[in-house]
Amino acid sequence: MKIIEYKGNYRDDLIFMVLEAKNALGRIPSINPDLLTIEASYLEKGDCFWLAVNDENRVIGSIAYSSIPKTNEVFLHRLFIKPSLKHQGIGSQLLAFAEDYLRKIGKSHVRIHLGQPKEQWFESYQFYPKHGYRFYDDTHLIKKLI
Repeated sequence: MKIIEYKGNYRDDLIFMVLEAKNALGRIPSINPDLLTIEASYLEKGDCFWLAVNDENRVIGSIAYSSIPKTNEVFLHRLFIKPSLKHQGIGSQLLAFAEDYLRKIGKSHVRIHLGQPKEQWFESYQFYPKHGYRFYDDTHLIKKLI
């Protein structure tokens, strides 16, 4: 597996992987509008969107961030892992990669908004606290990087 910056030729494979991940969680698969406009939603704003790709160059995971204006903080978005490959450390690797990058560019805190209902997003509610994130309300977490 390697982690790369998003490129447009991966768009359809990314969308398929996200729909598959949502379906595995019991959600009606739908596409978040930002996934149709990654360049405008992230890259052109100076933010990043990364993909985990396997040896066959297929998308198996994703993670992104958006800067919070007038702060040194970011929100993480779109951490998805191909369902058949969960619990193999891919999500942890993507998260560590993003956090390392954010430290290097001087970001101080990472925030995360978790989905509702909690029962459908139970993996996220367990995953982030294991990686040092703490709740500051029912659906938001924060981690200090520097």
